[in-house]
Amino acid sequence: MVDRAVALNPNAAMAWSHRGWTCQITGQPDEAIRSFERAIRLSPFDPWRFSTFTGMSFAFIGLGRFDEAVVAAKKAIRKNDNSSRIYLCLAAALAHLGREAEVRETVARLLELEPNFHISDWIKRKSDWIDRSGQGRSQLYIEGLRKAGLPE
Repeated sequence: MVDRAVALNPNAAMAWSHRGWTCQITGQPDEAIRSFERAIRLSPFDPWRFSTFTGMSFAFIGLGRFDEAVVAAKKAIRKNDNSSRIYLCLAAALAHLGREAEVRETVARLLELEPNFHISDWIKRKSDWIDRSGQGRSQLYIEGLRKAGLPE
């Protein structure tokens, strides 16, 4: 349906962003990133751009491109610093890079926003984020959360 939406209106930034999330969920992170980039080009001042950057960060983590994931997450935070999912992406990417001081700071902010956070609860609640392709790309994300020291 998202492919149909962008075919019907190739200038709809929100459709491209939704396509990005759909591609991410279906195990196509490269295509997700292309869709998110298109959404940003089409609507550079979109108030929901934080979600697009968050999706990009998540896709970059799945590809093992942690430096790019950090950049995307920090752009998302500049647009909305009250979304815990952004801090989850940032913490996972930073943990994979071994940037411990930044991980601690990010985890502290995350736990301010979501004091009862547990990885297992998140997996149940946010199963829409989990890669359904069976390729295990989400495992890098979950491993990053564990490396960041978030409670299981």
